[in-house]
Amino acid sequence: MVDDNELNRLRDIAAPAPAQDAKARAFEAALRAYDQENISAVTQGSVGGLRLTERAQKLWSEIMQKKLIATPALAGLVALPIAGYATFHLLREQPPKFGGDEKISETLADKPATVKPTTAQPKPAPTGLEKDKKADADVENRDATDALVAPASPHKSESTVAGGAAQQNALQRGVLAEPAPPAPTGEFALDGAASVPSTSRARMAAESKLMAPQQPAMAPADQMLPQEENRDRIEDFKTNPVHAALEDPVSTFSIDVDTASYSFVRGSLKQGTLPQADTVRVEEMINYFPYDWKGPESASTPFNSTVSVMPTPWNTHTRLMHVAIKGFDVKPTEQPKANLVFLIDVSGSMDEPDKLPLLKSAFRLLVGKLKADDTISIVTYAGDAGTVLEPTKASEKDKILSAIDNLTPGGSTAGEAGIKEAYRLAQKSFVKGGVNRVMLATDGDFNVGQSDDDDLKRLIEQERKTGVFLSVFGFGRGNLNDQMMQTIAQNGNGTAAYIDTLAEAEKVLVEDASSTLFTIAKDVKIQVEFNPNKVSEYRLIGYETRALNREDFNNDRVDAGDIGSGHSVTAIYEITPKGSGGEQIDPLRYGQASVDNGGVANADEYAFVKIRYKLPNEDVSKLITTPVTSANEISSFDQASTDQRFSVAVAAFGQKLRDQDATAKFGYDKIMEIATAARGVDPFGYRAEFLSLVRLASALGGNR
Repeated sequence: MVDDNELNRLRDIAAPAPAQDAKARAFEAALRAYDQENISAVTQGSVGGLRLTERAQKLWSEIMQKKLIATPALAGLVALPIAGYATFHLLREQPPKFGGDEKISETLADKPATVKPTTAQPKPAPTGLEKDKKADADVENRDATDALVAPASPHKSESTVAGGAAQQNALQRGVLAEPAPPAPTGEFALDGAASVPSTSRARMAAESKLMAPQQPAMAPADQMLPQEENRDRIEDFKTNPVHAALEDPVSTFSIDVDTASYSFVRGSLKQGTLPQADTVRVEEMINYFPYDWKGPESASTPFNSTVSVMPTPWNTHTRLMHVAIKGFDVKPTEQPKANLVFLIDVSGSMDEPDKLPLLKSAFRLLVGKLKADDTISIVTYAGDAGTVLEPTKASEKDKILSAIDNLTPGGSTAGEAGIKEAYRLAQKSFVKGGVNRVMLATDGDFNVGQSDDDDLKRLIEQERKTGVFLSVFGFGRGNLNDQMMQTIAQNGNGTAAYIDTLAEAEKVLVEDASSTLFTIAKDVKIQVEFNPNKVSEYRLIGYETRALNREDFNNDRVDAGDIGSGHSVTAIYEITPKGSGGEQIDPLRYGQASVDNGGVANADEYAFVKIRYKLPNEDVSKLITTPVTSANEISSFDQASTDQRFSVAVAAFGQKLRDQDATAKFGYDKIMEIATAARGVDPFGYRAEFLSLVRLASALGGNR
């Protein structure tokens, strides 16, 4: 801007008499309106009808030359910080709202000005230099604010009046020009422009917005918007306690081959949060990984168990009893025919990228894995259940894939009706001696019809007696009923997996397809009796939701987990180195039975491991037993196998995430050290991914 001395000299020349104060103010306004048209008017010796002397014209020209050179730089230095500061405060009150096309749908001009509106009422004439300075400052501040609140109209021609074109051109170039002043009013309006009050000027500017039609205003930024409710249902449970072997020597549980927990934990960590404790089921994290345990020699014995005792990495006073089970791996040429029914949730909540679209891609992968004479049916449920595809041979791949591709979401979740229809189709194409399985894929509750978990459990138990099993695959977060998934999968003689990526879909439905689909043993239970002469305390790591009563072990009516072809299952006890009997329960091996030397029978054993199982088509269980002696000991942890050490690292990680006392002083760095050294062969990168999750957890929770 022109300095005060120059303004005063011009004022003395152009308006020497008090009577011309109004013309002087008009001259000052014209001085600020420095576009090309005004300069032209001045060089002709007239501003708003005011004739200038040759001296004034010369001085004006000198001032304008300086101004044209200095203005862009001064405008950038002065206007941009002011604009940014003012915009920040305006946005705090009402941020701009963006439409789906990513164009601004609400501008600052849409909200009421935060400054007092300017009126057309003329102010009293200034009587001195001090008042003139104050008036100059007021005009500049008001106009700067007006320019921010109401952007100028788009540029139409080079002869646009009062600086609006200059500012608009600057905006189009991405540069904020110096705010233009209000046009002179009354008889001194330039080029005969009509007098416009400043309040009307702000309104006109607001009507010339660079924007789409006005959208409803958003809530103020300082007002907390309601968070979307997380309706995930996770079963809460308490960590297994430490037991005294003398008082409670027997531990009984069902095996668990599910892997949903690991995917939950991975998803949470990759989203930058430590997982909720109840989403961490340590046994599912351990059993997520394939291990090269020693398997059985033939299919007549469906699995083999290997037991080892080794030092505990996180406690020098305890040891780990490591129980590894490997199922018989059925060769592809020997796999029985499969009769599969895809039961797919297409309710409205499935309309998200990580739900129905991912589900469709996952099932397409599975279709490609099946043999030509396998059978596929598709049932959907949303409000009502419907059959999308009657039993169809996998050789008609195009027909099956087309049915999958045409699935669309909409409606509520009539899960009960869907399950009944799926079982009906499974019975319709039942394969005797083959695999008959319903594969349920959903994101949440069965909120229409029979939705109580106990009712669903009874329904699944009844249907499983017919030889049709059920597996559950969860998709998406926010509405996932993990508790229901676990319940019906356990009672349907199937598995529960959570699929959050296409890579996970490939692991579950392609790489692990044999173990997912082909059951080699059902109702598999483990019971361990500890010798109080060798073990003073013990603690089972994980399997809290699979605990069984001691008497359940010999009760063939009690359901338990299943093992698929080639499946590996691992259980780990932490023991502190140092049975009972009943007529309805197996007698204690280390009870009151005495030997000739007055000692206790089998006093040199740590424990006695018993495993019960049924063959898929049988209802009477068989028993496998393994005594654990000093022959099973490993002198140092480093001498344990690669798979044993890695599984222990995963067990430590799961306990750490659950914030258990046992690993409170065992840092993530120690877990990383063990897992890195025991990474071994990792063809699919599962173990490498585990290492990255440990690093994420360490960063989020601190290496504590």
